[in-house]
Amino acid sequence: MRTYLSKGVVLLAWFLVVPTIIPDQRIPRSQYLGDQRLVRIEKFFHDRNCPAAGLAEEFLVAADRHHLDWRLLPTISFVESGGGKEYIRNNIMGWGSSRSAFPTVRSGIHHVATQLATSRCYKNKNLAQKLKTYNPRPIYAQTVLRVMRAFGPEHLPAVGTASR
Repeated sequence: MRTYLSKGVVLLAWFLVVPTIIPDQRIPRSQYLGDQRLVRIEKFFHDRNCPAAGLAEEFLVAADRHHLDWRLLPTISFVESGGGKEYIRNNIMGWGSSRSAFPTVRSGIHHVATQLATSRCYKNKNLAQKLKTYNPRPIYAQTVLRVMRAFGPEHLPAVGTASR
């Protein structure tokens, strides 16, 4: 009996003395906190009751990763799906005439960003050329450019930093 009791005391003491190892479960702080581009995208979508407001940071991550104009991806989602109001197959970007399917909406955003930046169909083209390839109807490019202007200028400084 004493052996079991002393083993239990030692075990209890070990749990009290040895710190419990729990991985850090804090949510990482966003690199876009205070970024005016984020504020503009969220406001644009909120003002129009668009579900894509919750994807504002994802649009920026994808655009920055692929050196795209920050307004392009949210604008395409707005023109193609009303900012996430009407879409199928997690394809808010209308990719492949909306026939393409993605595992998640976020993966669709990143797929389109990757294609616009690296695909032989889009790489080394300016914005007008990319839009013509995305959708050859002349009214499409005009609409996208008009909506992009509604988001604001291409270059916006983040709060407390130099312009990007």
